[in-house]
Amino acid sequence: MRPHAIARRSRFLPIGAPAVVLGALAGTLVAAPASAEAAPLPVERLQGSPTRIATAEAPPASYTVQPGDTVSAIANRFGLRTTDVLAWNALTWRSVIYPGQSLALIGTAPAAAAPAPAPQPTAATHVVVAGDTVFGIAGKHGTTVDAILAANGLTRASVIYPGQTLALSGASAAAPVAAPAPQPVASQVVSGAASHVVVAGDTIFAIAKKYATTASALFALNGLSSASIIYPGQSIVVSAPPPVAAASAPPQLSASLDGEQAANAALIISIGRQLGVSDRGVAIALATAMVESGMRNLDWGDRDSLGLFQQRPSTGWGEPEQILNADRSARVFYGGQSDPNGQSSRGLLDISGWEGMAFTDAAQAVQISAYPDRYGQWETQAYQWLALHG
Repeated sequence: MRPHAIARRSRFLPIGAPAVVLGALAGTLVAAPASAEAAPLPVERLQGSPTRIATAEAPPASYTVQPGDTVSAIANRFGLRTTDVLAWNALTWRSVIYPGQSLALIGTAPAAAAPAPAPQPTAATHVVVAGDTVFGIAGKHGTTVDAILAANGLTRASVIYPGQTLALSGASAAAPVAAPAPQPVASQVVSGAASHVVVAGDTIFAIAKKYATTASALFALNGLSSASIIYPGQSIVVSAPPPVAAASAPPQLSASLDGEQAANAALIISIGRQLGVSDRGVAIALATAMVESGMRNLDWGDRDSLGLFQQRPSTGWGEPEQILNADRSARVFYGGQSDPNGQSSRGLLDISGWEGMAFTDAAQAVQISAYPDRYGQWETQAYQWLALHG
C-alpha cells in the first residue's frame, strides 16, 4: 500500500504550489479580520428592488413578437405605456399575442436619449388619405395637433378630406397648397333629414339662403363652425329630421351592497374626493369596480387579473401585492399626476376628453375590456351609491 500512496503523492505535488505556500493561502482565506464579526451586514440593501439602469430603446414603427414576449415587456423595452400599445393594435388586456405577430409601436415621440431624426424634404406637407385624422397625422410625423391646426389655419371643428395637402410646420396658411378636388364620398346623414350635396363654389351662407335657413342653423345641424371647411361631395344637413323616439339607454342594473362592498364603495368615493375627481368620474369608478369584481377585492380573476378593478400584473398595473392593496388600486384606476403606478398604466384622468365621453366609453378607455357595454348598465345605480356612501 505504501508504494502506491507515495506514487500518488508524487503525481500531484508538482502540479500545485509548494505545500508551504498552499498552507499560507489557506490561512489567509480562513482567517477573518478582528472587526469582521462586529460589522453589521448591509441587509437593508437586499430588501429593495434592484435598480434598473438600462435605458429604453427607441421604438421602431413595428415589432415582431418573439417567444416569451408580453405586451407589457415590449412596452417597457421601448419606453412606451402598455395601454398605448394595446390601443394601437386593437388589443385588450385579455388578448393573446404570439411569436411572429407584428405589433405597431407608433404614436409617441422617440425616447429622450435618441436624437431626433433629420427632417426629410417630403415631411413639410402631408396629403390626406381616406381615414386620416389630424391626431393620426400629428403622431405619424412627430408633431402636435395644435401645430398642424396653426400651420393650416384650422380649428378643432375643421373638416379635412382626402386629397387635401396639410402643412406640417411653420408654412403659412395664407397660401395653401392646391389640392385635387376630392371625390364625392358618402356622408353620414341623419335619417329623415333633408340634405344638400356640396358642389364647387358652394358656401355655407349660400346654402343657407337656398334653403331659407341660416348659417347658424347649418353650423348647429352639422357640428361645424365659421372656421370649418366644406368640400365638393360632402353632404350638409339643411333641416332637422322629424322627431323620433330617443335611443334607448342600456338596461340599468341595481344591487344592494353588503358590508364588504359598501366599504369598498366608500373607499373609491373617498379617494376620488381626495384627488378632486368629479361626481361623474367617481360614478364611473364605482360602476367599473362592480362590473370587474362585484365591488370586492378579489385575489383571483381571469388569467392574472386581481383586485377591485381586476388589474393585471402582466400588463403593467403593478405587482400582485400592490394590486391587492385596494387604496392603491383605486388611485391607479383614477390615474393622473399622483398615480402611484407612474407612466406604466393609464387611468381615467389620463384619458383626453373623458368628461365628454359616454359613461361606458370612458370606463372602457381605461379597462380595454372585451365587454365594454357592461359599464353603462350600472350608471344609474353608481350615482345612487355615490349619494348613499359618499
